[in-house]
Amino acid sequence: MRTTSDLLDEIRGIIAAHARSDLRTSIGGLLLSKVETATPDHSLTEPLLVVMAQGGKRLLLGEQVFEYRAGQCLVVTAELPVTGHFLGASPQVPSLALGVVLRPAAISSLLLEAPAGRRSRTTDGPHAIATGEAGVDLLDALARMLRLLDHPADAHMIAPLIEREILWRLLTGPHGGMIRQIGLADSRLSHVGRAIRWIRGNYGEPMRIEDLARLAGMSTSAFHRYFRAVTTLSPLQFQKRIRLQEARTLLIAHPDDVAGVGHLVGYGSPTQFNREYRRLFGAPPGQDAARLRADAHPHTIRHLP
Repeated sequence: MRTTSDLLDEIRGIIAAHARSDLRTSIGGLLLSKVETATPDHSLTEPLLVVMAQGGKRLLLGEQVFEYRAGQCLVVTAELPVTGHFLGASPQVPSLALGVVLRPAAISSLLLEAPAGRRSRTTDGPHAIATGEAGVDLLDALARMLRLLDHPADAHMIAPLIEREILWRLLTGPHGGMIRQIGLADSRLSHVGRAIRWIRGNYGEPMRIEDLARLAGMSTSAFHRYFRAVTTLSPLQFQKRIRLQEARTLLIAHPDDVAGVGHLVGYGSPTQFNREYRRLFGAPPGQDAARLRADAHPHTIRHLP
């Protein structure tokens, strides 16, 4: 059996050779990241497994802090607005990571086919982010997936089989309860996920908690409780974070229309928009947009959470 150190060496080499600025690879659902700066990034996640091969990252969700380093993994089970900071990344020693999109249909299939003796009847708490050791079995499967990047003729047949192995390792590992929540159509995570998707698709519109609770199939009090448990934010705080992150993206293209961008993402008051934008990003909208445009190259690079 190969050691964790050997596997990480191989994984680092393949990521360094194949990583692109848009994270994508020729294998669907496999993402690679190479980051050479330690500047903070603000992003919207999707359900993902992320494994750090070199360097480390500190992630902020609401007031909770998650940190993971080489040989460790991050599990994200919902779409969330997060702030990240790479630890010590530089051109000489870049941060290297890989991600695997966690597809509900693939997880559901495994849950249905798992032998009765291997089906856990327990679930983890509703939290949507966790970190931990990747483990040699998971790293071995990931290394075999990465090797397929150099053998594209084999990838369409073998990659889905390795994806199933990766998901199985997760389902039978310490975060299995979280992963199961993604695949269960009637889980609380799935119900809260409906509200999350509505907010992300309609962030500029007025929002009523009662309507979101109805969409999630919960009472208002239960919805509010579980939404905060999953995201660490209240629905209103979540909507505000989505609005501000979308505004930042729009301002890169329209830096001279701060008031218009604020109105477009749902702010009726330019003063409130400026104040809340500065509180999140550390500078007023116009100044932040000018800095992003002047320093365009790093901000054209997408990051894994």
